[in-house]
Parts: sequence; structure tokens; C-alpha cells
Amino acid sequence: MINSTKQGPLKMLFTELMVLVGAVGLGYSGVQRPDYDDTSSPEFLNPSWMAGIPDGRPLSEVTMPGTHNTMALYGGAFAECQSWSLASQLRAGVRFLDVRVRHVRGNLTIHHGVSYQRAHFGHVLEGVADFLREHPSETVLMRLKEEFSETYDIYGAVVSYIHSYAHWDLLWHSRLTPTMGQARGKLIVLQDFSGPDLGMRYGSLDIADDWKVPTLLHVKEKWQSVTEHLEAAPVGNKAHIFLTYASGAGVFAYPNAVAQRINTRLYDYLRAKMDQNLRFGIITMDFPAAPLIQLIIDFN
Repeated sequence: MINSTKQGPLKMLFTELMVLVGAVGLGYSGVQRPDYDDTSSPEFLNPSWMAGIPDGRPLSEVTMPGTHNTMALYGGAFAECQSWSLASQLRAGVRFLDVRVRHVRGNLTIHHGVSYQRAHFGHVLEGVADFLREHPSETVLMRLKEEFSETYDIYGAVVSYIHSYAHWDLLWHSRLTPTMGQARGKLIVLQDFSGPDLGMRYGSLDIADDWKVPTLLHVKEKWQSVTEHLEAAPVGNKAHIFLTYASGAGVFAYPNAVAQRINTRLYDYLRAKMDQNLRFGIITMDFPAAPLIQLIIDFN
């Protein structure tokens, strides 16, 4: 028998697991809060917010919202990190995408680990190209990496997909950080794979991605990592793009459960700093809500 006075943490974990099981098995209808949204559509849209940013401002001085594992909409609670389509994310104001491709004989399918996401890289390129055609004041940054395959040779396939599903001039072809004016209408590939330059190198960013959250008892440590990087960004080198991942997961801490706790803290943290002129860089999230996305945008 477990002493009832000592079972608080265990009871909390058990309750969380039961909630998640119920959410998966009993027709979960979704939650839409100011900080967290796992419904199918954003509460409101902001597709052209970059139009108000001066052309001369370096992209490294722009604060923007992003999504972790942008295309991870399928696979159950262990795998799902977002609930909005790519088009909805972009129209809601998301400007950083985290895209993972599995490489098999020249084919690039979208994966989150073992979970196939019912899409290929061409769908992502078409979605971004369509969005930028409709909203030429905007730019999109995309971290691209290989996942669930170990060929270490996706460059040729990526180039082939760009020619087939977009066009070469859509890309920003430089390792240098563009100004907002130079970036408008462009897809900036943050290249997290080997090969000749397609854009900027992902490793050139100042990144905090402590994604391992073994259980919900470790959310406090995850939040500490997030806040430390958010505090460093405003005083850091303005020539460097800062990238802070607010996402995390573990065997006993599904992405949605972590996001429900971290996004709340993030929303409160940013609201408390709204009267300050701060550069945070890119803040990347699981299941962000439209008001949280807008809060990030408003720092510009």
C-alpha cells in the first residue's frame, strides 16, 4: 500500500495518463485557450503582419513565432505536436517551420520519428510557395533535417523537390542574414544537413532546444531552460538569430501535456514584458494559440 500522504506526484502522473488515454480513446473535442490550442483552426488569423516591419531591419532583430515539428499532425499523443494544417499555421502568423523528412530512394516523406505524416516535402514547398505568392510582404524560415532514415545525403533530393514543386528563385541563396526587405517573398532554408549551401546554416543560429522532458515533474527544468534563453536573447548579439524551443516531450510527458503547461508560463512571461522593447528572436512551440502567436508578434 502507498501512503496517501506521499502519493501526490504519482497520483498526478496517473491522472495525466488517464486524461491522455481518454482524450485519445473517447472522441477528444479539443481545447482552445489564449496560450494553447489543439483544435483544428486558429481563433483568428494574421497573415500579413510582417508588412509593418521596416525593410532595413535585419531578420535577426525580428521576433517571430514558430512551430516545432510543424507537420506532426498524426500518430497519436506520442507523435502529434500540432493540430493546424500548414496553411492555417502560416495564416495565423507562424513564420518558422520545423520540417523533418525521411529519405528513401530520392523520396522525401514527412515523418515525426516512426510516424508518417501523410505528406511529402513537395506538399510543404507548395504550401509555402502558395502562401508567399498570396502574401509577398512575408518571409518563411524553415529548418530542414533528415528523420527516421540515416542516408546523410538528402541534398540532391531536396534540390529536385524544389525544382519540381516550387522554383529556385523562391529561396534566399546566402548564408548571410537578410534584411526584412531582402527576405520578403522568400523561403529561407535553415539547412540542417550536409551539402552545398541552399540558404542559411541551422547551426549558425543561437539555439536552445532542451526537448527531453522525461515526466511532467520535469516541466520546471524545461521552463528554466526556456526562460534563460529568452533572457539572453534581448542582450545577445543582434547579428545572430536566437531560436528558443518551448516544446518538449518524454515517455511520461506527451507533447500536448508539456505544451499545456509551458505555453501558459510563456504567455504570462511575455505579457509581463509587453511594455519593454525586446528582441526575442524565434519562439517555437507545440500547439500555440492565436493570442500567444499575436503576443509574440506584438514585440515588433
